[in-house]
Amino acid sequence: MIEQKIKTANLNTTAEFPLKRVEPRIVFMGTPEFAVASLDKLLRGGCNIVGVITAPDKAAGRGMQLQQSAVKKYAVEHRLNILQPEKLKDAIFLEELRNLHADLQIVVAFRMLPEIVWNMPPMGTVNLHGSLLPQYRGAAPINWAIINGEKETGVTTFKLKHEIDTGDILLKTLIPIGEDETAGELHDKMKEIGAALLLETVKGLTAGTLREQPQTIVGGGDGPTGLKHAPKIFTETCQVDFNKPVNEVYNLVRGLSPYPAAFTYLEGKKLKVYKVNKVDKAPTIAPGEFETDRKTFLQFSCNNGYVAVKELQLEGKKKMMIDDFLRGYRS
Repeated sequence: MIEQKIKTANLNTTAEFPLKRVEPRIVFMGTPEFAVASLDKLLRGGCNIVGVITAPDKAAGRGMQLQQSAVKKYAVEHRLNILQPEKLKDAIFLEELRNLHADLQIVVAFRMLPEIVWNMPPMGTVNLHGSLLPQYRGAAPINWAIINGEKETGVTTFKLKHEIDTGDILLKTLIPIGEDETAGELHDKMKEIGAALLLETVKGLTAGTLREQPQTIVGGGDGPTGLKHAPKIFTETCQVDFNKPVNEVYNLVRGLSPYPAAFTYLEGKKLKVYKVNKVDKAPTIAPGEFETDRKTFLQFSCNNGYVAVKELQLEGKKKMMIDDFLRGYRS
């Protein structure tokens, strides 16, 4: 319960009187569309959002016009107080943040925070993470869960502390992963489920009914401590290795679709692959070679079968379905 403190007029001591519970003053931090769902859920749920921290506007596009983040666009539309610091340790920003007198900070898809920021509010700083912590700590939990062929994942709310994604857990929700589900589809499902979990977390913290639980490792994993990690996705991660089994190639493609997208090369040109089907047939060509009827199918050989490309984008061309691509492609 949040208690208001009332100073007596003629005494040097401070008397504390438990009064009627009030909604905490919340500062929300986030940048992309994923975070907008959470901000919207909190606002519609009656939360007292006293400030929104998001990335500075950036020049983008052919005309290099300044573009606002998805969170800023939402905040402007709803007339919320916005701060856009270049550096989170900047003295002016820190003073502006203190002046918001936040009881609680919420972080969804934002930058790493320095301790001076996450340790500022009395109720701490809560992060929404796209996995069932402690599994898949890191920058790309949605991608890696699919790349690794997981059947389920989830969202977790937890309190920030020094080591990234290691703070005490508040709430979790399990989310099944469909056999054909892509990272983009899971992202869209997860942002709504995560937003609901975040609102539940804020309500529990306000009522004093939530208890923080330390992260514990359950089951196996691919690391020495049983943990599976979710590091940032780099270009080399995205290149398809057709020497691997069909299932691994299939999972890589859907785990990187629609962004940043798995890729290979077709006759010397970079080919982004967004969707494939598994073909259970013994390969008759070397891994990485392809077969096509130049009308309806293009399939690449793996070490134990084929993947048939269904949606793709050749370097210098637009994204298209396979039949449209083959209709216009000339070797």
